[in-house]
Amino acid sequence: MRYGLPARSRPRPRSRVVLAIMGGLALALIAVAVPLSVLAHTWSASNAGPILDVAALCAVGAVVAWHRPANPLGWILLGAGGSQVLSAAAGGYSVLDYRVHHGTLPLGPVAVLLQPAWAATFTLLGLVILLYPGGRLPSARWWFMLWPYLALAGLYLGGALAIAADLIAGHRVRVDSGGTLTVFDHPAGGTAWWGVVQTLFFLALAGSWLTWLVRQVFAYSGSAGDRRLQLKWLLSGAAAGIILAAGGFVTSISVPALNGIGSAAMTVGILLLPVSLGLGILKFRLYDIDRIISRALSYTIVTALLVGVYAGLVLLATQVLRFHSTVAVAASTLVAAALFNPLRRRVQHLVDRRFNRARYDADLTVAAFAARLQDAVDVDAVHADLAGTVHRALEPEHLSLWLSSW
Repeated sequence: MRYGLPARSRPRPRSRVVLAIMGGLALALIAVAVPLSVLAHTWSASNAGPILDVAALCAVGAVVAWHRPANPLGWILLGAGGSQVLSAAAGGYSVLDYRVHHGTLPLGPVAVLLQPAWAATFTLLGLVILLYPGGRLPSARWWFMLWPYLALAGLYLGGALAIAADLIAGHRVRVDSGGTLTVFDHPAGGTAWWGVVQTLFFLALAGSWLTWLVRQVFAYSGSAGDRRLQLKWLLSGAAAGIILAAGGFVTSISVPALNGIGSAAMTVGILLLPVSLGLGILKFRLYDIDRIISRALSYTIVTALLVGVYAGLVLLATQVLRFHSTVAVAASTLVAAALFNPLRRRVQHLVDRRFNRARYDADLTVAAFAARLQDAVDVDAVHADLAGTVHRALEPEHLSLWLSSW
């Protein structure tokens, strides 16, 4: 089985037309989803995060499909983003029709039927993890896991459509504030079977994603060259995304005052996965991945530490020392700002030592050369020492040194 990427080729005219149609539809849906939420009185600042995530999925998918039309992953990412924004737009219209205008608007039943499209998004994202980076299955035996996964996703979507169609025919449509049919959240009576289907679907998603991610971890340990660097993009993006999303969720729940920071962290965490996947598929600046990892990791650690210090100082000042809340917040902000640079330098040094060894070793080499240069008086010795230092730190193919005559 060949694991490499399909050869890069110019997009065929048919691919360009399909990409233009899909991209145009995604942009139109994104443009429609926000006004619908505003009209339905369901829009809030927290809705901006999912819109950004959808835009990232669509943008990355479009770029990958343009540059790698033979690789299905670009089209899958674009389909995942399109399905999610279609669900959001349909949900907003459902609320506007059935909760605001009491079912008098046209095409309300169509919106109800389209709202469960979000399930296709999660199904497609799982396929991206399995097929990354070349768009092919690792081997034929993976079909035995892929078919049940797709069949269960089809059962979920088919069941949702059947229930929605039955409610529409009986004029019994009831939607919640997100546009989802209320029967989906509380299945009972004739729809009790839906609870079993939902449980199986979510378990299949979680189990499949975890299995396929673990497979990529084992593939990384036995890979080399470009493939190893591509897998590093995937694993780094997934790890950073999980840490930020989980950390943001915990922060929002535990410290309500930091809800904005928590929501931003969750949004960035979800954004990281499609962006890292796109960069890995396109093999964009692969050899800078260690530098990017070290920077991202260091700033994540620094941010987490500063948020912890800030929250701890606010709680200490307001709950223990009984300071006024405004004074406590201002003082905690100043302390966190003062700690930023010293903490960042220390954390960056520790992270570079582990994840960006080339820079760490180069910094040590340059520092040692600077220390020797302080006592040097012989120009020839400085010349030889400088050439040796540059060669050890940068390993250039050619080295020349010009000395100006005074």
